[in-house]
Amino acid sequence: MEMEHVIEQTQDENNNVVVVVKRLPPWTANITCRGVVASVVIGVIYSVIVMKLSLTTGLIPNLNVSAALLAYVFIKTWTKVVHKSGFVTTPFTKQENTIIQTCAVACYSIAFGGGFGSYLLGMNKKTYEEAGVDVEGNSPGSYKEPGIGWMTGFLFVTSFVGLLALVPLRKIMIIDYKLTYPSGTATAVLINGFHTPKGDKMAKKQVVGFTKFLSASFVWACFQWFYSGLGTCGFTSFPTFGLKAFKNSFYFDFSMTYIGAGMICSHLVNLSLLAGAVLSYGVMWPLIEDRKGAWFPSSLPESSMKSLNGYKVFISIALILGDGLYNFLKITVLTARTMYLTSRKMPKTNPEDNDQPQNDSELNEVFLRDNIPFWLAATGYIAFSIVSIVVIPLMFPQLKWYYVVVAYIIAPSLGFCNAYGAGLTDMNMAYNYGKVALFVLSAMSGKHDGVIAGLIGCGLIKSIVSVSSDLMHDFKTGHLTLTSPRSMLVSQAIGTAVGCVVAPLTFFLFYKAFDIGNPDGEYKAPYAIVYRNMAILGVQGFSALPNHCLQLCYLFFGFAMLANFARDVCPEKIGKMIPLPMAMAVPFLVGAYFAIDMCVGSLIVFIWHKLDKQKANLMVPAVASGLICGDGLWILPSSILSLARVNPPICMNFVPTKSS
Repeated sequence: MEMEHVIEQTQDENNNVVVVVKRLPPWTANITCRGVVASVVIGVIYSVIVMKLSLTTGLIPNLNVSAALLAYVFIKTWTKVVHKSGFVTTPFTKQENTIIQTCAVACYSIAFGGGFGSYLLGMNKKTYEEAGVDVEGNSPGSYKEPGIGWMTGFLFVTSFVGLLALVPLRKIMIIDYKLTYPSGTATAVLINGFHTPKGDKMAKKQVVGFTKFLSASFVWACFQWFYSGLGTCGFTSFPTFGLKAFKNSFYFDFSMTYIGAGMICSHLVNLSLLAGAVLSYGVMWPLIEDRKGAWFPSSLPESSMKSLNGYKVFISIALILGDGLYNFLKITVLTARTMYLTSRKMPKTNPEDNDQPQNDSELNEVFLRDNIPFWLAATGYIAFSIVSIVVIPLMFPQLKWYYVVVAYIIAPSLGFCNAYGAGLTDMNMAYNYGKVALFVLSAMSGKHDGVIAGLIGCGLIKSIVSVSSDLMHDFKTGHLTLTSPRSMLVSQAIGTAVGCVVAPLTFFLFYKAFDIGNPDGEYKAPYAIVYRNMAILGVQGFSALPNHCLQLCYLFFGFAMLANFARDVCPEKIGKMIPLPMAMAVPFLVGAYFAIDMCVGSLIVFIWHKLDKQKANLMVPAVASGLICGDGLWILPSSILSLARVNPPICMNFVPTKSS
């Protein structure tokens, strides 16, 4: 195969512009054995991290940039070792870096998007019992225990359909509409920056910082384990602000994962989490607890859906739905308006085109060179859909085959709307499409089948819509890094296949080693009970709510809509001070401790920017990634120790001083 020449502008170490003529290899050369190995290693590490976050808080920061950095670290280390051994290796290109990042992200995305902390876990017996065995709609036997076999099969038949849904529209989305896809663009800028003389020097500093903080985080996690004993022991139960505050979940638990996540997330997200924690565990739950005997029977345990836990769950649902509905409507209107304006401008010469970089035509030419035939995408979509239509009703008889047929007919249009909106705003609204499917299918399937049918239908729609949007993000990255779309699609498929195997295994590592779904434990899996109760709400309506909860739900639903509206219409200085309702909803269920950790991460970034903004911009992603990965790596040995029944030797606990 012939190589294509492209002209690139880059900078040398003295910031002088240098024009370089490069030859692009064929698309098959981008996918290498070392790249696949690196992708699998990074995908496994991040699957463990994402699974922990999914089962503890359900809040996942964007790790795409971190994955690109880790891919660079892996291959650079690999090539150095090989060179010192006396062997010659092929050069490490930005195209290979892009492929590794794409494959790794596709792998660990299954750990979160596969529903292990939400709709799939919402079907297990513990969540069924927590929702109330006597609750109408939560019919007897409407549960399915997790299993590696059926979970892996479910992921395989649902995850690959989305890969092909929007492939024929890639030219329209990336070239014709010029959608920005901010996350995909940011990743491309980082990768392009790595593969320059100046970028290589900067990357070395990031690698050193990443390695240092990964090592420190791993050692700290290991040290904490020795004091964690059994029960509420160790640094994770340190009463930082006193025992009374600790009882209401206000404490700093020394988690490097949450501190690192706080460094990656924006200040607004972290402060919104803290605002939600103060409002819920600082004000509302103590006040509602005082109404025991008046609003709900004092004989009920706190975990009952007719007790305090019911208020926690349903008010969180109200915030999530209010935020989701507003953003869904907003992005729908924005998408329709932008498409209308674009269609009017298409026949004319766009004056903005003159401001585009000179090599835009070369980017477009490379992007269109390795064409993916329409017949291949259409045939693949139909084939995967037929398999899914046959297999899913066999796995879950509650979901009728004709519902699955309708889902696959409407999924491409939903995927297009979501991918277009994500290209404009960087917001993936797949879970909101899934929630709509959940309510509709729960109501249509009746009280006996409604819960399971709704949860599986939610996962079906969400998977197709989310994967197709993620692929467009990757196509945008590939467009800007001169990476062939064929190699991007193949790497995404490889990553998805690996993720379908790795994610269930990772989940069972946690499921067998830790107490998943315990509302008083570390692994609360908050969204499992949320999604189950959404399905119950779809079956029986508002009768599922405890006393006075409906009025509070109306209030917080309205607050979520109003807060989002105010953020959009108010001046930027005021708008950026209004909290995000979706972020506020998480501590309503989980508690305040992780919000405090994330605010510590935010404080570190704030101070660092004040002291040295340039260095902070360079090092924050590397340091945050090191903290998250080091803590995540310790999960593997700690899980093995737990499965082997090896308990920590010391229980560090705190008790009040006895009065004399």
